Amino acid sequence: MKALFKEEAETRGITVRVSVSYLPEQSEPDRGRWFWAYHIRIENGSPRTVQLLTRHWIITDGRGGRHVVEGEGVVGEQPLIAQGGSFDYVSGCPLATPTGHMQGSYRMIGEDGSTFDVAIPKFMLLAPAVTQ
Repeated sequence: MKALFKEEAETRGITVRVSVSYLPEQSEPDRGRWFWAYHIRIENGSPRTVQLLTRHWIITDGRGGRHVVEGEGVVGEQPLIAQGGSFDYVSGCPLATPTGHMQGSYRMIGEDGSTFDVAIPKFMLLAPAVTQ
């Protein structure tokens, strides 16, 4: 699994794994637009069912410009993740620079009604021309 998911973070038994792909077909470097897709897998290794309530992203471009994104759920869902279960989704991120990074957190609620934040690991957004 490490081959697909390059980054991971674990909080209170919840592991967030990330895989990133640069999408040249959706990027327009001549117009200052680069686009990446990221695949997130949230694995519940805790002893209880949890539900993802909200997301908090910090997106930083190659010039250090920061953009914060907050909202309910992910891709229109607030998934319930049973003990031993997982939830996968894919989303995307455009930038005005060929490099940058993302990181953040999910707010979860446990069966007992307690809420807690789960870390999303920092992951790099690098267009291929930059990495060569």
